[in-house]
Amino acid sequence: MAHPLQLGFQDAASPVMEELLHFHDHALMVVFLISTLVLYIILAMISTKLTNKFILDSQEIEIIWTVLPAVILILIALPSLRILYLMDEINDPHLTIKAVGHQWYWSYEYTDYEDLGFDSYMIPTQDLAPGQFRLLEADHRMVVPVESPLRVLVTAEDVLHSWAVPALGVKMDAVPGRLNQTAFITSRPGIFYGQCSEICGANHSFMPIVVEAVPLEHFETWSSLMLEDA
Repeated sequence: MAHPLQLGFQDAASPVMEELLHFHDHALMVVFLISTLVLYIILAMISTKLTNKFILDSQEIEIIWTVLPAVILILIALPSLRILYLMDEINDPHLTIKAVGHQWYWSYEYTDYEDLGFDSYMIPTQDLAPGQFRLLEADHRMVVPVESPLRVLVTAEDVLHSWAVPALGVKMDAVPGRLNQTAFITSRPGIFYGQCSEICGANHSFMPIVVEAVPLEHFETWSSLMLEDA
C-alpha cells in the first residue's frame, strides 16, 4: 500500500515485482556511477591548469568512450531481457480470471467455474467504513488463492483501459475487441490496490482494482458461497 511522501516502490507481493525491484536498484547504481564519473571529469577539466592546444585526435580515448558505454548497455540489457521473458511466461495456471473494463468499473469472470462473475464498483466516499481508503476500495474484490500461478485475461467493452496493480508488478492494457493476458503469483496473503492506468473518460479516477490474496481453503469457501448466491 502506498503512503504519503513515498519515494520508492510499494513492497513486492509477487516474485516478478521482487525481480523488478532488484533491477531498479541495479540500474540506479549504474546511473549513479556514471553521474559520479561525469561530474568528476567536468570538475577536473574546469580546475586543471594543464592545457595542450595541439591534440587533434586520440585513438585510446575514442576506443574507451566507445567500448565502455557498450559494456554498460549490455550490463543493463541482459537482466532487463531476463525479466521481460519472466513476465511473459505462463506455465499451467491454476486459475484463469477475465477482467473486463467498462466506463467506469471492472467486471470479473472466473472462467474455470460455470457461473462465477461479478461487477466491481468503487465505494463512494460517504459509504466508506473506518479504515478503508478513499478512491481505492471496491464493493467486490478480486479474490485469488495465494502462492498459485494465476492468469488474467484483460479486455474492455467500450474504450481503452489498463488493469494495473503495482505491488504485483502487473500492468496490462484493456483494448476493446482484443484479449490480452498476463500472469502473476501472490507470494503472501493481503489486499493489493490498483487503479485504471489509461485515461478512459470523465470518471477514469474512480475505477479502482482490489486484489485480495487468501489461503486456498478460504478461496474455496469464498467461491462456494459466490456460486450459491448466483
